[in-house]
Amino acid sequence: MSQDEKLAVVVSNAAQTAAQDIGSFIRSQREAAQVSVRQLAEKAGVSNPYLSQIERGLRKPSADVLNQIAKALRVSAEVLYIRAGILEPSEPSEVRDAIVNDTAITERQKQVLLDIYTSFCAQNEADDAEATGETGEESTTD
Repeated sequence: MSQDEKLAVVVSNAAQTAAQDIGSFIRSQREAAQVSVRQLAEKAGVSNPYLSQIERGLRKPSADVLNQIAKALRVSAEVLYIRAGILEPSEPSEVRDAIVNDTAITERQKQVLLDIYTSFCAQNEADDAEATGETGEESTTD
């Protein structure tokens, strides 16, 4: 077997593993929400057979389909994107995890909270950098 063929097998196996991982995660979220495949498919606007294939790892859904499924399950699309390998996980954050996993607020509310939290963190980092003189600007004293 040539190097290219070996690489193709490795990539194919990785894609299959990612599809199975996202599928099993969607299934577990659906079961936790006590929703049938048919009900979730209807809420997400996808066909029942297609959703079933996703859950079994036979199909890897697009970002748009993942977003629809996330809305239907009332989970963060970011979580599904990370599980599917579309996004890289961000640094661990208890606050971010709490917001993403909170079932009492909508996806839009979660996104607003995450945006605010991210802006606060960025501002604090900028303030810290300025305080320690890491801005790249020369400080002058009179």
